[in-house]
Amino acid sequence: YNALTVQVILNHYPVKSIMDIDISPGFFSNGPWDAKLLTIKGEKVSLNDIEHRILRPIFKDNRIHYAVNCASLGCPDLQPVAYTAANTEKLLEAGARAYINSPRGARMEKGRLYVSSIYKWFRVDFGGSEDGVIKHLLQYAEDDLAESLRTYDKGLRDDYDWSLNDLR
Repeated sequence: YNALTVQVILNHYPVKSIMDIDISPGFFSNGPWDAKLLTIKGEKVSLNDIEHRILRPIFKDNRIHYAVNCASLGCPDLQPVAYTAANTEKLLEAGARAYINSPRGARMEKGRLYVSSIYKWFRVDFGGSEDGVIKHLLQYAEDDLAESLRTYDKGLRDDYDWSLNDLR
């Protein structure tokens, strides 16, 4: 997934956002997610196929959202090494902790909790409710964020930065 995303960006660079790469079929599609870009065992697959038909249903691990990277500033960090059987658990844990404790993942602002839109789009993977999202965040939150989450009860606000995550 990540290598294919990088390839898509490189093939269309310069762009300001992956959302500017409108190669998906269909009138209501945007971005590259539904374009069949790769063949696996004779079947053409898209980025959405990889994420939603392979990774999420097979592994049933919400930390997968910290592993897939859409090349946007709002995404979790792209890991500097490939995922292997030996390092996957360590990388997923590190990715979850780093993202949740960054302003992109979760932050308190004027008494309100702002979370990445990932937690809204994939709420079902994080317990299916705002309480489930907060419970998940608490597993990895540190210091002031963890303290704030323990008593937070005002509802979540979400945002996401689709700007391309490139060197400037």
